[in-house]
Amino acid sequence: HTHRHTDRAGMDWNPALLVVGGSVGAFTLINGAAGLLPMPESALRNSWKWRNICTSLVHSVVTGVWALLCFYLHPQMAQDLIGTYSTSSHCLVSVSIGYFVHDFADMLWNQRLQHSWELLFHHAVVISCFGISVCLCRYVGFSVVALLVEINSIFLHLRQILLMGNMQRATAFTLNSIVNLGTYVVFRISTLAWMTRWLVLNRDNIPLVIYSIGSGGMAVMTVMNIVLFYRLLRSDFLKPSREGKREKEKKI
Repeated sequence: HTHRHTDRAGMDWNPALLVVGGSVGAFTLINGAAGLLPMPESALRNSWKWRNICTSLVHSVVTGVWALLCFYLHPQMAQDLIGTYSTSSHCLVSVSIGYFVHDFADMLWNQRLQHSWELLFHHAVVISCFGISVCLCRYVGFSVVALLVEINSIFLHLRQILLMGNMQRATAFTLNSIVNLGTYVVFRISTLAWMTRWLVLNRDNIPLVIYSIGSGGMAVMTVMNIVLFYRLLRSDFLKPSREGKREKEKKI
């Protein structure tokens, strides 16, 4: 059922901490189970990365589909992203916090800081913003909109899995690259642009501290996503044509 935020604690009892804890445990188990999957030879050298990407893929599939379902089943939430939320959407944001906490710890433990600082910073911003949302039982709808980017993450993670399997010349990789770029524009860039516009239009309804954290978070996400989009374009679409030119020059 759908809740309307009141000045009490939103829900009579906030299960966020319990759900986040359960989610951290679940994603830790999924990470362990991913190590039991058949691994491509190239992934054996870096089994940690293979397990990490497989775990991230599970999170993207679950939360991306769940976010779409939240708006499909409770369309009234789209009308009021501040105060209206469903038990399901509150649970979704809490589950996602659990994943980001797990992934933050996983990267901190297994990767050098100079390789992972960008993602650690990204995760810290997400955990802070989502944490405020589930604790206050406000802006849950806004957080669910943010999770629509996970639909694109499915294809970003699939791309990494295909690369680890040395399948960059396969048709599956080409298809995934096209879908990845398309969903990047629709679910990542458009979603971020829409969220930024929403924040600006609703600034009078949002306390200054929350507005500042939200705006800062959006600025970080926008910069990171533009850089990532450029890297994807360069490696998947611009590089093959450059290599083709070089080969033609060699023949000449």
